[in-house]
Amino acid sequence: MIHKPVMPREVLEILAPKSGEFFVDGTLGGGGHAELILEAIGDEGKLLVVDEDPKAVKEFEERNKDSRAKIFAVQDNFTNIPAILESRGLGKADGLFLDLGLSSDEIEYSGRGFTFQKNEPLFMTLSDRYTPVRTLLKTLREDELAKIIRDYSDEKYAGAIAKEIKKTLKQKNIDTTFDLRESILRAIPGNYERGRIDPATRSFQALRIYANHEFENIESVFKNLEKILKSGARLAIISFHSGEDRLVKNLMRATAQIGLLKLINKKIIETTEEEARANPRSRSAKLRAAIYTGTNPNPNIKLTNSHYLEINSCLPAGRRVISDYSRDNNRTQ
Repeated sequence: MIHKPVMPREVLEILAPKSGEFFVDGTLGGGGHAELILEAIGDEGKLLVVDEDPKAVKEFEERNKDSRAKIFAVQDNFTNIPAILESRGLGKADGLFLDLGLSSDEIEYSGRGFTFQKNEPLFMTLSDRYTPVRTLLKTLREDELAKIIRDYSDEKYAGAIAKEIKKTLKQKNIDTTFDLRESILRAIPGNYERGRIDPATRSFQALRIYANHEFENIESVFKNLEKILKSGARLAIISFHSGEDRLVKNLMRATAQIGLLKLINKKIIETTEEEARANPRSRSAKLRAAIYTGTNPNPNIKLTNSHYLEINSCLPAGRRVISDYSRDNNRTQ
């Protein structure tokens, strides 16, 4: 499958990479966006690409081995970008790009259970350092599982799905994607979603997000912007579902409120109808962007590990960012 980068024109217009600049792509994936940035920064530019998939990193290096630009390809999670920059003496970047969706290759060929179109082992994790979903289903309580499915995907049948999963586990293991999908389908009405999406889509999404700590990872980037970006640098993030976009929006808004970001687009940028037809994966994509000011006029208000007042004040009643979850033993409080 040929990887098609989502909203390539819009991303380039917002990031506006120039010759000789230094950019970071923290979610390399198929490398489509990174290669567009590489072309724009030219022979004098620097590009750091990061991905947890060693195959993605190796293939990008191979495809671009003849580039005269300085390329640094690292197998890691984007939460570790500050440490990577420091250890390699790269300095701060002129721009940071994050595409929070899985690449087509990761979905179709990883064999880790990201798609319920194939019967695969139920890992759903990007790295072996995370606890696989098949284990989480056993260790989480029913109420915890229901909360995760509901909060991470807005699934209205979260309680019934969690109950059926736990019921199934009393009879047999849920070890594969087909096992999980069948359990979910037993819990919901037969006409649910009326063919718009597969009824298991939201639950799979929620469990993948939780297993890979995806929301915490996004928060980590915002807490460390001063270690990543120069003053005036551009930040662009593509998300693919409502919960993810809501978190990005609220983090950007909160960080702008304390003066560290200036929003480029207050409303989301979405794919054109033409692109959605040519690349169905792009249909749900949402792009948000900002400029890092490098100045906090309210130094007593910061995004820290323990204080999320600024972010939570932007969220609807009853919702809180994922920092409310304790990751000790992958259980909630």
